[in-house]
Parts: sequence; structure tokens; C-alpha cells
Amino acid sequence: MTRIFTILIIFLTLPALTGCQTWKEAQMAWIRTYILPQMEQEMAQQDEVEFQLGAPTFLRIYKEEAVLEAWLQDERSGRYELFKTYPICNYSGTLGPKLQEGDKQSPEGFYEVSEEWLWPSSKYHLAMNIGFPNEYDKAHGRTGSHLMIHGDCFSEGCYAMTDPQIEEIYVLTEQSLLAGNESVPVHIFPFRMNGVKLEEHRGDPWMRYWINLKRGHDIFEQTRVPPIVGVTDGLYVFEPQRYITAEGGV
Repeated sequence: MTRIFTILIIFLTLPALTGCQTWKEAQMAWIRTYILPQMEQEMAQQDEVEFQLGAPTFLRIYKEEAVLEAWLQDERSGRYELFKTYPICNYSGTLGPKLQEGDKQSPEGFYEVSEEWLWPSSKYHLAMNIGFPNEYDKAHGRTGSHLMIHGDCFSEGCYAMTDPQIEEIYVLTEQSLLAGNESVPVHIFPFRMNGVKLEEHRGDPWMRYWINLKRGHDIFEQTRVPPIVGVTDGLYVFEPQRYITAEGGV
């Protein structure tokens, strides 16, 4: 079903909506009708991993490369495997963290989306609040609000996707939360955290901050499970998570 046909169906059925059902709720229902089967088919086509809708989900963003990765937990191994990579349509500001309300800087750091932060009625096409400022941001006096991943390809500090992209990302996140997972981690890095990229940016005033971010990045690379993230003495601290395989091993 094409997006244009879907919108037409919503328009034609709008008069039949009950008083409790809004246009946005109807639109979201129709988005699910074509995204969910598409996702299930793509997951079934994976040969080396076993993905299911509702599995624990992890989103990772690289700002300089302008990509968002969607990772899902493999039911057999317990490790997270890359499901899909989406080009980011737009973000604002430069490399480095968001510092204050109104600076139009897209953030970097360790965030998460919980169910109450899904915002289908956003003025942009769907939106997910990533929870800025987090504990680290507050410890450093950083301010800002309504930092999102959303559609419409327009950014004033958010990470903006195309509408078809955000529909997939939103539904993946929503299904994971509806399945009982407490949150979906969102880890945002300035660039791919390897030696080559760090050398390219040597001397940048944010290098010490980025090295702190790299510790969390590297734990995921080693374990393929998002670490538990905390803040101690003004720094991010990380604890690797154990995972359970389908056979019950760790």
C-alpha cells in the first residue's frame, strides 16, 4: 500500500471515527498496517539471526556520518545485531554536545526513549523524545527541551528523518516498548569512534568528552549489549550487561 493511498483511505474513513479517536490515532493505525507486515517480512529474511517485532531495541547515531542504526536483540544469541541503517535527513549545529536551550545544537551522549516519550501527535511527522537533559547534562548545567528524533526532514536541534524512515523507526521503538521493555537506548556519537576518526579530530576542545563517550561505545562493540549507563563525578560510567541466550546460557 502506497503512502498516498494510505492517506486517501484515512481521509475517506475520517467521518466514521468515534469521538475518542483522533486523526493522528487513525493515521498511526494505518501506518502500522503497512509497516508491521513489511518489518516482519524483512526480519524473516535474515539468515544468520533471529529477529522478532518487540525484541529489545537499540538506536545508535553517528552525527558526522549522518546515520542512525537500528539494532535488535537476536533471540538465539542474546546479542544485538544490526537490523537496518538509515541516513539522517537533517540535524543542526556542529560536532559537540548540546549546551543550552536555543543553541540549535543536536545533542551527543547516552539517552533513551520510554513509552511516555512517544509523541505521534507531534507537529512533525511522528516524534520520539530522547530525554534530554539526562543526568550528565544536568550535572554540567546544560539546558534544553523537546529534543527528538522525528520526521519532516527539518531540524532545530533534533535528528530529523524522512517520513518513511521515521515511520519504521517509530514502529520498531513502539513495538519494543509495548512488548514490555522499559526503554530503548539511544546512543549518540560525534563520529565513528575509532582511532582514525579520533586522530582526525585531535586537538578539538571536546576530545576529553568524546573519549568518555568512547568507553561506552567500546563496551557495546565488545559485548553487543548496550551497557548500563550512570554518572559519577561528572563523568559517564558504564557497566556491561549480561545477556541470556535462547538456550539459557550467558
